[in-house]
Amino acid sequence: MKISIGKYFKLTPVQILAIGFATVILIGAILLNLPIATQDGIRTPFIDCLFVSTSATCVTGLITVDTGTHWNYFGKTVIMFLIEIGGLGFMSFATLIALLLGKKITLKERLVMQEALNSFSLQGLVKMAKYVLIFTFSIQLAGALLLSTQFIPEFGLWKGIYYSVFHSISAFCNAGFDLVGGFKSLTVYAENPVIILTIGSLIIIGGLGFYVWQEIYNFKGLRRLSLHSKVALSGTAFLLIIGTILMFIFESNNPGTMKNMSFKGKVLSSFFAAVTPRTAGFNSISTSDMTNAGVFLTIILMFIGGAPGSTAGGIKVTTAGVLVMTVLSIIKGREDTEIYKKRITKDAVYKSLAITTIGLGLVITVTMLLSITEPSATLEYLLYEATSAFGTVGMTLGLTTQLSFVGKAIVIFTMYCGRLGPLTVFLALAKRANSNKIKYPEDKILVG
Repeated sequence: MKISIGKYFKLTPVQILAIGFATVILIGAILLNLPIATQDGIRTPFIDCLFVSTSATCVTGLITVDTGTHWNYFGKTVIMFLIEIGGLGFMSFATLIALLLGKKITLKERLVMQEALNSFSLQGLVKMAKYVLIFTFSIQLAGALLLSTQFIPEFGLWKGIYYSVFHSISAFCNAGFDLVGGFKSLTVYAENPVIILTIGSLIIIGGLGFYVWQEIYNFKGLRRLSLHSKVALSGTAFLLIIGTILMFIFESNNPGTMKNMSFKGKVLSSFFAAVTPRTAGFNSISTSDMTNAGVFLTIILMFIGGAPGSTAGGIKVTTAGVLVMTVLSIIKGREDTEIYKKRITKDAVYKSLAITTIGLGLVITVTMLLSITEPSATLEYLLYEATSAFGTVGMTLGLTTQLSFVGKAIVIFTMYCGRLGPLTVFLALAKRANSNKIKYPEDKILVG
């Protein structure tokens, strides 16, 4: 007698996505909790294993134990696989396995893939999934080859190759995990252009999204680019250029960060400090020693994040772009939001507003909760930690390792919400109501 689980448990694509990520996180935590995962052969507290597994799967980079010194190669490899699965989405890997086994991709699986890849339609999803995997592995291989020119001479052949592959995957997936040790991240390579520019480029490529790169690959002129790609590219370029200039102004004379660097090192570190908050988590300067202006700029960049359908988090650069252009359109007296001589649908504007409002609400709520669980930390540290977790960035001012048990649990939930997207989490938890066919009478309210 066959029992159909689907008959009793009807899950939406959003709910399948949420449960899938949670399952991967739990499996990762169990593996990291094994004594064979640590350097000293002693079990790591499960809350720390769950924290690191969530951080890796949600490609965040926040850690409560040092990745380079606490875990052995088994533990590091588990983290590397969690980063890859989390960055590409478990559905991409499920699709890869299904294709290798010669299985057909069902309609329900295609709907989940559509949600995971942020695709506009179901058409060509399997083909796009193949493209995503081939593109990802090709870019990561290229990044590893470039990094190996620096790591092999320093660490030897096999260790150098492993470090190159690990950091290439971590950078492309915008995870921010490193194997340098001592919680130093890439500060020891601040003036190494090959490492800084390679990792910075991998972060940007991963943060633009697969849809954008597919259009760039098939480039047939600016006019043929979709509005999404134009906004993602122009928004990313604007934030990188402005971010680099402002970081140079804020930090170049700061003795705690860039003052003692050469001009080349200052430029590289300013560029890297503008790249990593969106949303990779590496750092080439001491984040805890940054100026208040530098810290605040980092928080803004972390909240915005990268592009939809990418490995990055945050509210996404296109969401911010839609909101900014909506404000400008209102100021100009326009009835519709207009970008590049195109009219944006009200649905996209409402969704952008919902995502930003929920994101702000989540960051504020988490900051308030952490202020209760971590009473000794300053508001600056708490807001930075909350935004970093929400934006799946992984940068910290030093609070992560000092978090209480409850504080860790709060940050774990925030990273999970940040990776799936706040709106996705709310849709997964709530029952979607049928569209309301009743139209209530219109009335006026004073705003502003």
